[in-house]
This record gives sequence, C-alpha cells and structure tokens, in this order.
Amino acid sequence: MTPRRAALPRFDLPEPDAFTRPYWDAAAEGHLLLRRCGGCGRAHHYPREFCPYCWSEDVGWQRASGEATLYTWSVVHRNDLPPFGSRVPYVAAVVDLAEGPRMMTEIVECAHADLRIGRRLTVTFREGRGDGGEAVPVFRPAAG
Repeated sequence: MTPRRAALPRFDLPEPDAFTRPYWDAAAEGHLLLRRCGGCGRAHHYPREFCPYCWSEDVGWQRASGEATLYTWSVVHRNDLPPFGSRVPYVAAVVDLAEGPRMMTEIVECAHADLRIGRRLTVTFREGRGDGGEAVPVFRPAAG
C-alpha cells in the first residue's frame, strides 16, 4: 500500500467564516464589498467587525464601485509557495479604491511595461478552485 501524501496547503484561497461570508458571497456574484463606519463615516478594507479609525462597532457592508488606481506594485518572479510558482511572473499590488481604502491585490491582463502609478483599474474576480470555490478580487486596467 502506498502511503498517502498530505495535500499541500493553499495560500491563495480564502477561508470564509460567518463574519466574512457576505464578502465572499458578493465576490461570487461579481461585487466587491467594503465596510463603512456609521460613527466616523470612513470606509475600510479588509473587513473587520470594528472601525480601525474610531474603534466604533457601528460598521456595515457597502458595495464598492470596483474602481481603483494603482498605488504601487512589484513583479514577482519567484514564489515557492503553491500555487504561486505556476503563476510567476505575476504583479502583486496595492490599489487605492475609489471609496478611500487601500487594498492589497494582484493586477491581471496588463503588460508589466504598461504599469504606472495612478493607472485606472477596475475589479475583476479570479474563480477559486477550493472546496468553497470563492472568487478572489483582482484588478485589471480600466477601459478607456
């Protein structure tokens, strides 16, 4: 009998819980959600149960426009963690969402030479390949 090898952990797939389930359900429908504070009015991302600015627990979900601008990026040429090694080179980035928060993400469908700080982007979603099949938000150049 051949011993079973344990499956390698996936570092690119989310592990939704009861709190983040609305975020991942919206992503599966092609929508990016943010959290907005009812106390100070500021939006934030990643989703938290409290406002990181004023510590209020009066926060709720808001659909984002999906528009962003490129703040910074790095072209990753080597990553030994599965499945990233099969994706190299890829663009790890930070974008400024139209609603204010910054978000870590990946830029897709864009030649590396065409990356520029301030470039207009729009959200798209990479379909997950895990048990839950969650869609992961990534960004591509905006039309126009």
